Amino acid sequence: MKQTTNTPPPSRDSSRWYRFKRNRKAYISLWIFGVLFVMSLFAECMANDKPILAYFDGKLYVPALRTYSELAFGGEFDIDADYRDPFVKNLIQEKGWMIMPLVQFSYGTINYDLPSPAPSPPTRVNWFGTDDRGRDVFARVLYGFRISVMFGLMLTVLSSIAGVILGALQGYYGGAFDIIFQRFMEVWSGMPTLFMLIILSSVVEPNFWWLLGITLLFGWMSLVGVVRAEFLRARNFEYVLSARAMGMRHSRIMFVHILPNAMTSAMSYLPFILGGSITTLTSLDFLGFGLPTGSPSLGEMLAQGKANLQAPWIGIAAFAVLALTLSLLVFIGEGVRDAFDPRRRL
Repeated sequence: MKQTTNTPPPSRDSSRWYRFKRNRKAYISLWIFGVLFVMSLFAECMANDKPILAYFDGKLYVPALRTYSELAFGGEFDIDADYRDPFVKNLIQEKGWMIMPLVQFSYGTINYDLPSPAPSPPTRVNWFGTDDRGRDVFARVLYGFRISVMFGLMLTVLSSIAGVILGALQGYYGGAFDIIFQRFMEVWSGMPTLFMLIILSSVVEPNFWWLLGITLLFGWMSLVGVVRAEFLRARNFEYVLSARAMGMRHSRIMFVHILPNAMTSAMSYLPFILGGSITTLTSLDFLGFGLPTGSPSLGEMLAQGKANLQAPWIGIAAFAVLALTLSLLVFIGEGVRDAFDPRRRL
């Protein structure tokens, strides 16, 4: 007699992940983007003008994470130690050793020993060349990539939270609240976002958090329409009407019973929102209204490439990193969209 085994069907989450993995382009893009982002988190250990680890007179030092005075290594002045200075190098090597990063330049380090006037072409020391101030292009691109992705991730998370909450309130309650808020969104979305960002950035000297707050004012509407439509559709379902009849709180009905179903369609938008957030910061930096002067930025590198056409390596490096980042996010977004598409179930 043939025996049959009752195996439980795969869950919806596991089947979506399986569909995403079957999209090889999206799955490989996710791995590449994840590896690049994790590497950028340890940028101080890859490109820095300070040692990763130093041993001097029986003590271990971590200059990449902490600032030490020159007196700690037997120097003469109570100033921050310059580990590229031959005098400080000799002091440390007399009683110990130090491990320098692979690229011995930070994003703001100026190389005064260039073979030609800045901007200098790529060499063994400066892999991607230097910009018009003698700073290493590879280090600036590495740190700029990290700032861009961190800015994009934070803006995506905050704008998604605001958009989901406001869209849920609109779709669930409907009526006059929905109509008034829709008219407000129509007026707010009709404003020239980039010009408003430029005007606000010119009033106050922007920094990372100021730019994040300003951009959030205009970036929270991405998911409102999607979540609102799902709540409008689901608020008259039988299980929602039954929960209301039982006296369940509206907040529990919204965020426990309806929201998980609404997030199915909203999740596919997140990679594209992340790409748009990175593009927004790059555009502001390119126009000179972004991060403070001297900060590593892909947009500032593109502006330098435009101003120094005789040094194509500056613009090519920034463009290649930006194009690769946005392409990976688009491929990931397409994979997520297909994985959450109910027409593509196993």
